[in-house]
Amino acid sequence: MKKILLLSFLLSSKIAFSQVDTSIVKFQNPSSVSTPKGYSHAAEIDLGNSKMLILSGQVAFDNKGNLVGKGDLTKQTEQVFLNIKNIVENAGGTMDNVVKLGCYLLDVNQIQAFREIKDKYINLKKPPTSTLVQVSKLFRDDVLIEIEATAIIPNKK
Repeated sequence: MKKILLLSFLLSSKIAFSQVDTSIVKFQNPSSVSTPKGYSHAAEIDLGNSKMLILSGQVAFDNKGNLVGKGDLTKQTEQVFLNIKNIVENAGGTMDNVVKLGCYLLDVNQIQAFREIKDKYINLKKPPTSTLVQVSKLFRDDVLIEIEATAIIPNKK
């Protein structure tokens, strides 16, 4: 708990954002997802016996940057969770390590379609904490959903 509190302090201070101490935070852009412009897909923070992985909001881009499922929330949600899975696995984890999801949908009336896909990827016996918000717009008109995630991945022994 002390490490998490310290981490919170560091992330909110200028020390963490100066990116001077690369042993605390490592930024990742796995080749299994599209190359982002101006940000990293994930920040990995060493917590000692585990690592925290904070993912940027993921949208339905394939690894070449093409939108999957134009106009189809089900297909877009599937691609988003595939991207999250790829990033978590690249860091040595599994979807069982995901502890928090932040979900942004254009149309909350499609929540059932969203849940059907989400439930294929998460641990239903111990689901992650989650926030779902309806938004009026995302960064592109053809993007219907964006999901950010946090995972805690135990270090391999």
